[in-house]
Amino acid sequence: MTGVRLHWFLPTSGDSRSLVGAGQGVPGEVRGGLHETLQHGFRPPTIDYLADVARTAEKAGFEGVLTPTGTFCEDAWLTTAALLRETSTLKFLVAFRPGAINPVLAAQMAAAYQRISGGRLMLNIVTGGEPREQARFGDTASKEVRYARTDEFLTVLRGAWSQAPFDFRGDHFQVEGAMVSGGLDPVPDIYFGGSSGPAGPVAARHADVYLTWGEPREQVAEKLEWMRGLAREQGRTLRFGLRIHTLSRDTGAEAWQHAQWLLDGLDPATVARAQEALGQSESTGQQRMLALREGRSSYTDARELEIAPNLWAGVGLVRGGAGTSLVGSHEEVADRIEEYHDLGIEEFILSGYPHVEEAYWFSEGVMPLLRRRGLLGPGAGATEDEVRVAALA
Repeated sequence: MTGVRLHWFLPTSGDSRSLVGAGQGVPGEVRGGLHETLQHGFRPPTIDYLADVARTAEKAGFEGVLTPTGTFCEDAWLTTAALLRETSTLKFLVAFRPGAINPVLAAQMAAAYQRISGGRLMLNIVTGGEPREQARFGDTASKEVRYARTDEFLTVLRGAWSQAPFDFRGDHFQVEGAMVSGGLDPVPDIYFGGSSGPAGPVAARHADVYLTWGEPREQVAEKLEWMRGLAREQGRTLRFGLRIHTLSRDTGAEAWQHAQWLLDGLDPATVARAQEALGQSESTGQQRMLALREGRSSYTDARELEIAPNLWAGVGLVRGGAGTSLVGSHEEVADRIEEYHDLGIEEFILSGYPHVEEAYWFSEGVMPLLRRRGLLGPGAGATEDEVRVAALA
């Protein structure tokens, strides 16, 4: 197994020093007009601010940035295309929903993006698990139907890229002579997450990278073994990625002090409303995140939310999706990343509040440790000494 590949996050719903004010994944009825946003400031997702985040991620040595999808954020395709001229090497992991776009059009968009960017596109397929959010796009299909449709979508997408002219007749899509003008080079990697029974086989057939959220190591190991088995049945192998937040400081005490500050900034009524909204999710992954706290939602001590060594579930009190963070000293966070890597995780999609400052904390504190352990190549952000050490290794 190779070393780790590190990605950051583009906060296209806005950014903040607080958990709620950042907006990403926070239910809309909870996010609006909150005192947390006013008290700790809100950085709207202007193209100038997002360019700051993207340039910071590139300078810090991250390979790419995940850009989310949904009605709560700016469109990932348009936003990242606008940022291409603001960066030179940074890749963009564009999230989108296969139920909201035609697969041949998506194939053409990807091909154009690769030509414009010089091959800096990656694709994150989001089938969707929130009924109200899906309905906003006119999608009221059941979970099983959504995954069956995603399966066909990815068949057509890859067919248009590599088997043109491609014909396909399925229950959800029928195409004749599908193709992309000018071809596609390189073919973007497809990232895919999903913890439910219908999700696994689709990922096994089509994904390059299977993504999971930051759960305790035992649960992650179980999920990876499940996916390895499904991939073997398809005659394929997968790479694995972990989507998680990070909060690292020079000492563990400093990191936990900041986690306490984040927790203290949450209004209990806000947490209760968020938990009620998140509890209505159809996403198996979301339910697994909620289950990490075993139904409890009231806390006064941040360490009570440490569900495994340095794994903090406080983010999930108000944020949907990835609800855990690695909290600790730089050394401790590097240890946990190495442990996940030992399970088979090769790619880490990280984030932190706010995204400019936390990118620097991680790149200056954790990345050098990963390089010394042989888990990370020199890349951008490495010091001259680190480059020399890597060359001698």
